[in-house]
Amino acid sequence: MDRKRSPETEILTRGSRLKGRRDTPEVPPIFMSTAFNVDDLEDLMSVYQEKGYAYIRTRNPNRNALAELITYLENGEDSLIFSAGMAAISTTIFSHVEQGDHILSSHALYGETFELFNLIMPRYGVEVTYANFNDLDEVEKKIQPNTKILYTETVSNPMIVVVDLEAIADIADRAGALMVVDNTFTTPLVVRPLEWGAHVSINSLTKFINGHSDVAAGSITASSPDIIKKIYEMQLLLGSPLDPFSSWLIMRGARTMDLRMKKQLENADKLAQALERNPYVRKVNHPSLASHPQHAIAQRLFNGYGAMMSFLMPDNRDKINEFMHKLEIVHYAMTLGGFRTTLSHPVSSSHAALSPEERESMGITTGLMRVSVGAENADELIADFENALQVFA
Repeated sequence: MDRKRSPETEILTRGSRLKGRRDTPEVPPIFMSTAFNVDDLEDLMSVYQEKGYAYIRTRNPNRNALAELITYLENGEDSLIFSAGMAAISTTIFSHVEQGDHILSSHALYGETFELFNLIMPRYGVEVTYANFNDLDEVEKKIQPNTKILYTETVSNPMIVVVDLEAIADIADRAGALMVVDNTFTTPLVVRPLEWGAHVSINSLTKFINGHSDVAAGSITASSPDIIKKIYEMQLLLGSPLDPFSSWLIMRGARTMDLRMKKQLENADKLAQALERNPYVRKVNHPSLASHPQHAIAQRLFNGYGAMMSFLMPDNRDKINEFMHKLEIVHYAMTLGGFRTTLSHPVSSSHAALSPEERESMGITTGLMRVSVGAENADELIADFENALQVFA
């Protein structure tokens, strides 16, 4: 069209059609558009049939590309990408229970998952009860006729308790229930829960998979298209899909995941051994140690032992503060899974909302410190901890 148009129109239309575009860029571009154009109604119907791109909340190329990668990592049927790890958890739960249903959960969980189960689910008539998932007889006994979900973490936060996924999956199958696993602490590089019988594996992509502590997101990977369909329909209504830029950032972070985590897993094993030998440490929780109660389970299920651990110091808050001040490499952060080693104090952060009695029953005391092990030089990392622990001398 040669006719000259007004500036107000041209400002809206110039550059909207990409010219000279190659279809295979080395790094996919960020598709920040909220919508994609179609030529006519037939073209629109074709987009719907092909599950193509129409609106940002339904599908986005960056989000879909990330889902493809996560599906490969977890070896599942398909994946969905969410605005946060808790969005992935809550959407999965809401899509599979209704009033009168029952959820049986591990008693060792991330604090906000506890809050979801204890504060939100009862409002909708869904009962949640807890069991020690390392006591299979107790799990069996607490199954009810209306149990719809068995929920657990691969490795519990922050006590690093390892669950026998294969055994729990067998119980879930016999009960006709969905087995949902939060795989954040281990990641699919260490274990793929679906391969051991789980139906849904959840990851907080904020953590190790992204690995750079600069974006929040979550994912679910399922073993069947029916499960995906249910969660996807709920995701659209709750408005919890991840935005394109964050999806692109996580894809970039995930590209180096294998390189980062090999070093982090190696460092964690070495640090756990050093802390267990330290006279000022009362206990170390890491599956690599022969002293860990589920060491044999981790050997059977895992490829490596994970980069998360916790250790117990004397319950002396003032001395713990001195210990933290004396650290030079390691620092405190309200997250985990980044490339640097970070600390977190569960009593003051992830499990602060629980009552002292609830924390005590889980073994979470003032002296407990959670560690997300990074990719530093292992000897220097160990020396930093050993030097800081001298405050307890």
